[in-house]
Amino acid sequence: MSADTSFLSQIHLFAQLDEDERNVLAQAMQERTVEKDHWLFREGDPGDSMFIMKGGSVELFVKDTAGQKITLHTAKAGDFFGELSLLDGGSRTANARTLEECHLLVLDREDLLQLFRKRPDAALDMLAVMGRMTRKANALLRERVVRNVNEEVSADRGNIVLRVADWVANFSGSITFLVVHVMFFAAWIGFNTSPIAFDPFPFNLLTMTVSLEAIILSTLLLFSSNRQGARDRIRSDIEYEVNLKAELEVSHLHEKTDKIYEEMADRFARIEKALNVGPRISGPVKTVAAATSDPKLPRSP
Repeated sequence: MSADTSFLSQIHLFAQLDEDERNVLAQAMQERTVEKDHWLFREGDPGDSMFIMKGGSVELFVKDTAGQKITLHTAKAGDFFGELSLLDGGSRTANARTLEECHLLVLDREDLLQLFRKRPDAALDMLAVMGRMTRKANALLRERVVRNVNEEVSADRGNIVLRVADWVANFSGSITFLVVHVMFFAAWIGFNTSPIAFDPFPFNLLTMTVSLEAIILSTLLLFSSNRQGARDRIRSDIEYEVNLKAELEVSHLHEKTDKIYEEMADRFARIEKALNVGPRISGPVKTVAAATSDPKLPRSP
């Protein structure tokens, strides 16, 4: 069953093609229904066709060197995938598995090349779309880079309140802060116990000043504490990713070691079997030969 040209006009990859070009594609495409949890292709498979979604959903993902699953995209109705292998003829660079029953349009490589031979302008239009998709993929890869704690924190350095909070938090935890306050309180109390006191005992003005300072200081310290908590969370996430990758690498090493052990055990078993079979065959033959060649032994008539 050929595809509908009106549906192809809604596909981003074919939107810039004219009506005749879409008619050629529609005649070449085949419609296909796939059940849930079906592998359309796996990474490394030969790529000879691309898929266009008419209904359902397909998960496109890869696995990094540490074995972590990276979901690239979940294709829905109107999306397409598999076009890279279709254009360059290389192997698949990702995995595709259906999440539910799907209705697909399949376009073979030979049919697309036939379109390009008839209408070369269609190739330029599709290359323009592919360029935009490559830019999107590059942006996705940049987002996958492990975050740096210092860079994440420096993003908020433009906020003057947060900068003041960090400075106050650092200063309030120093010996200078303590010495300044002790000297200030001593001078205040000493001056206001003299005859020219403006805040006599019980030093109500000093009490109010210290209370206001405590309120402002505690608020700024909470700001700085929240920022430190955010830094700690980012650091914990990075440590978790590193530990997970290390665990996966160790697991892969165990798998490789087990495989080598099985191969060596099988090889040793074959060698042992060959060594055990050899004497059993050659022993009796040698004995019989020696018996028949010994002149002292009686011979049967």
